[in-house]
Amino acid sequence: MDDLKTRGLVLLGCGKMGSAMLKGWLDGGLPPSSVTVLDPNPSAWLQGTGVKLNAELPDNPAIVLVAVKPQMMGDALPSLQKLGNGTTVFLTVAAGITMASYEEMLGDKTPIVRAMPNTPAAIGRGITGIVGNAMASEADVDLADSLLQAVGQVVRLETEAQIRPLMAISGCGPAYVFHLIEAMAAAGEKAGLTPEMAMQLAKATVGGAGQLAETSDESPAQLRINVTSPGGVTAEALRVLMDEETGFPVLLERAVEAAIKRDEELA
Repeated sequence: MDDLKTRGLVLLGCGKMGSAMLKGWLDGGLPPSSVTVLDPNPSAWLQGTGVKLNAELPDNPAIVLVAVKPQMMGDALPSLQKLGNGTTVFLTVAAGITMASYEEMLGDKTPIVRAMPNTPAAIGRGITGIVGNAMASEADVDLADSLLQAVGQVVRLETEAQIRPLMAISGCGPAYVFHLIEAMAAAGEKAGLTPEMAMQLAKATVGGAGQLAETSDESPAQLRINVTSPGGVTAEALRVLMDEETGFPVLLERAVEAAIKRDEELA
């Protein structure tokens, strides 16, 4: 934190993800005067934080967080090229852009850490995978790790190739869960519940079960067994959901494979 306070931090883009991170840093004690934000459409909240907004860049910031959408990268990144090939660490949360692409834009001696967060980061409950390039030291990755902990858990990947399966699980995963809630609520409504009650039950059940799975010392498999009486109603429902040809495992495997394939096509 001391290095960030003295050398400063630059945030390129401050949408939902950037704002969530910035709030975590400021709440954690980072002085607003140490932060420079470059954003063409700053929110009212951002303007009220006291950070340096669209101001002159510090000469040698400790870190630059790249949080703009991939399609905006070509316009936004050239303004930071002068900070490449130095000791400034570039931490990117933009999807789909490889570290090799950043090296082409910033210089191949630039320390780069690529990160893939997910949308629950907006409420401090995200999980982010990170990996550094050859120029990123252990201390650089540690710095990125500590910054990203402001919005949730962090896992360290062994290779950049693991970004794709991580994206298909945790990056896309919230959408899978939201769809599960939709499907549960629709099934409840069809079975005779009101739409409002069915949705309330589905949201609370998924949220509560997720919290239990995350905090319990028991594995999800054991938790499932705990609520499944042999020959009972839960067992009968799971017989359908766990079918080896049509159940959840097969569908999720296909979904993850499809997500990875599409990411490869887009790249």
